[in-house]
Amino acid sequence: MTRILFIEDEPAFAIGVIDRLRADGYDVIWESNGSAGYQAACADTFDLILLDVSLPGKNGFDICRDLRREGVSAPVLMLTARGEVIDRVLGLKLGADDYVQKNCEPIELMARIEALLRRSQSSVISPEVASFGDIRVDFRQHEVSRAGVAVVLTPIEFRLLEYLFERRGNVVTREELLENVWSADGGMLSRTVDVHVAGLRKKIEADPRYPRFLLTIKGAGYKLTI
Repeated sequence: MTRILFIEDEPAFAIGVIDRLRADGYDVIWESNGSAGYQAACADTFDLILLDVSLPGKNGFDICRDLRREGVSAPVLMLTARGEVIDRVLGLKLGADDYVQKNCEPIELMARIEALLRRSQSSVISPEVASFGDIRVDFRQHEVSRAGVAVVLTPIEFRLLEYLFERRGNVVTREELLENVWSADGGMLSRTVDVHVAGLRKKIEADPRYPRFLLTIKGAGYKLTI
């Protein structure tokens, strides 16, 4: 599920936008304070950040600038009640991907969000060969090696690794894995995912008890960090 961080201090406006986003199937995390929103953006991974300019604690311009300095690459759509050109230019120069006034029509806001998400997702292209740690994966040949020694993965383990790699750095839920790796419609148990993740860990981690790459995110799912 696409995750959006919404940093906005006006409850009435925020609730209206959140209801619309959730109705369209987005997972929305709302922070009403700039400092708290900045910490949330640094601590977790989001597909898009919807960011107000005027915020208590830390304003949107400072948040955007500091996020880019910290290497946070999620697209940022800035919102403002003001329409001055200088504000839009400043936001874009500080790393925002788009800028829109709060009084725009809801359909325009949703269209801009969808456009940013499409642009971001289309730019993530998995390489044919990837390396992390002492692991080398050839996605075209379906070959995996560790420290130069071939590692034999089952077809489902390879699809699992490939799917997680395509979403590296993001938390992937068990339900999403069941739907996209197993093509299950909900009849399978999430325990199926846990068993195969454990098997994959044994093959790619130096110590599966203390994984370095394939992490369990308690209460959420799994994340491949490389």
